[in-house]
Amino acid sequence: MNFLRALVHLLIMAITVIPWATAAVVLSPFVSHDRLYRFCVGWIALSVKTGTRLLGIRNRVTGMENLPREKEARVVLLVKHQSTWETFCMAPLLLPRPLAYVFKRELIYIPFFGWAMASLHMIHIDRSQTTRAFRAVVQQGRAALDGGSWVIMFPEGTRIPRGQRGTYHPAGALLAIECNAAVVPVAVTSAKCWPRKAFVKRPGTVDISIGPPIASAGRKPRELMQDVENWIETEMRRLDPEAYAHAVPPAAAAGVPDTRA
Repeated sequence: MNFLRALVHLLIMAITVIPWATAAVVLSPFVSHDRLYRFCVGWIALSVKTGTRLLGIRNRVTGMENLPREKEARVVLLVKHQSTWETFCMAPLLLPRPLAYVFKRELIYIPFFGWAMASLHMIHIDRSQTTRAFRAVVQQGRAALDGGSWVIMFPEGTRIPRGQRGTYHPAGALLAIECNAAVVPVAVTSAKCWPRKAFVKRPGTVDISIGPPIASAGRKPRELMQDVENWIETEMRRLDPEAYAHAVPPAAAAGVPDTRA
């Protein structure tokens, strides 16, 4: 049954993305970025809603009060990456604030979906060119923040299996420091329902925990990213203790003595 539900969900996404993305590309020269973004988020919201109804995946969000309320607030969201689910649900969750995703350049060549992404003010990078990728994140990220968007990044760079930790890259921290933006860490337990590279999904609840903003002024990128990593990985253990039963505590992995009783 879960296989059939996953198949139907995939078919709905595949069928609806063609007219939606085509319309986005056609409309892009004639409408504002804000309207185009909202139009595209409509398809993403449809994917999340059908995911809830068909797959039985529901979100439980905590920490919304930690998001800055000021219209002029500059924020870089750094999100734990376990599946496609969080790439979809974050945009509808944070409306009306537009998000500028940082993603690998290869995605814009995906028919329809990638073409629509290319029409938006997103940040696409060539991950094989580390120096250029860093520069692109800062340059394009600054433009997005100046335009009123928040930048969203997955600092591990790729989807990480449940209960594991990837390498946290400092590009997001560097962007925040260069642009005087606050960093907001986000922990997500999506792999409980949507395992990495798995076609069949499991019904259940995905916890999305939004942490308190971390000021970037006067910080060094790797030091700031270490704070982000410690918060996310500690929160992941609180949200999904079963997956981390035998994992090394974040502080110990970072070489910080564990002072817990």
